[in-house]
Amino acid sequence: MRRRTSTVGETTAVLDAVHEIGEHLGDGLRGRGTPAATRRLRTLLHAETVVLADLEQPLAISGRVPDTEELAAVLARTFEHGATARHARWTAVPLLVDGELTGALAATGSGAADLEAAGRLVTRCLDHSALRRSRARIAQAELRTLRAQISPHFLHNALAVIAARIKADPPRARTLLNDFADYLRYSFSHQGDYATVAAELQATQTYLELQRARFDDRMEITVRMAPEILPVAMPFLVVQPIVENAVRHGLEPRPGPGTVTVSGFGEGPLCVIVIEDDGVGMDPDQAQAILAGAWQRPVTEEAGAGVGLANVDRRLRTVYGPEYGLVIETAPGLGTKVVIRVPRFMRGVQAAGGLHAGRARPAGRAARGGHPADPAVGWARGQAHRAVLAARPVPPPA
Repeated sequence: MRRRTSTVGETTAVLDAVHEIGEHLGDGLRGRGTPAATRRLRTLLHAETVVLADLEQPLAISGRVPDTEELAAVLARTFEHGATARHARWTAVPLLVDGELTGALAATGSGAADLEAAGRLVTRCLDHSALRRSRARIAQAELRTLRAQISPHFLHNALAVIAARIKADPPRARTLLNDFADYLRYSFSHQGDYATVAAELQATQTYLELQRARFDDRMEITVRMAPEILPVAMPFLVVQPIVENAVRHGLEPRPGPGTVTVSGFGEGPLCVIVIEDDGVGMDPDQAQAILAGAWQRPVTEEAGAGVGLANVDRRLRTVYGPEYGLVIETAPGLGTKVVIRVPRFMRGVQAAGGLHAGRARPAGRAARGGHPADPAVGWARGQAHRAVLAARPVPPPA
């Protein structure tokens, strides 16, 4: 029995060490965790000395101070042949990331087989780190793309609506102009990769106020948002592009009035946000093709159609995993329903400030409520108690 307990304990210690090494190498071979990873490798290998090196120099050493000439010689052999090398008391194994030689793991007092196994472990950790950084760069690029795709059609219409009300209704024109500035500020802000649900909701409300002014009494907005999900962090600029898709491709082609519904609630460990419209809808195969990036836009349709949905879907999958993409329910003539599901809490997902963070509100637009971390949470809590935000009549353009 004692022998079994010891074996389990040793196995647990090895697994813990493997996990810690992966964590320490999360920033790559030249990251700040490399010295700690080297120490854990030395313990794991029961070696006298362990060295992690890139192609230029040793990056971290744990154990006895090595003979620099012997270490340089074994590293040179490893780098020259791209294979395990031995020199004097040293053994070194190559480290390859995505098939490319990037460094070496060297040790004294450890068997070659154990060192090669440790080298494979380090290589996998570095591969994972490189993949994660690559995904982050892709997500950043797609966010920049989405920001650059703000519809010129919408910008032109918003400015036209504001201009038409300057003489007929100056207070309303002033409010719309402030809304327009808020919308642009949020869309182009550099406040990080993530925002709270409250900030996303606030930006969406601002966008819808501008669209409602253009639609006059043809558009009704319904918002049902559970207050407990407002502080949840999610990727920046996710909700508004889906709402924009509902307005542009659901309601605009439809004759008569239409409704956009935005609702959110908690579902166990998940935050669920649903955007629904009663517009013209689309063929389910088209929706699937849009998310797959395989849909060919008709020449008669405005550029950018469907791009927002595909962009948001890819970013959600990149951050949370393949099971967290968008879910679309639609049919011709029956409207469209888009469902977003994200974890309420996830390591590394932390929201930046909200729509009005870091600036004073214009006179006459006092903030309702507040939150020490995100002013948008206080704003949205003041909005969420309204189950339905009915369309307000807007004076026709002069």
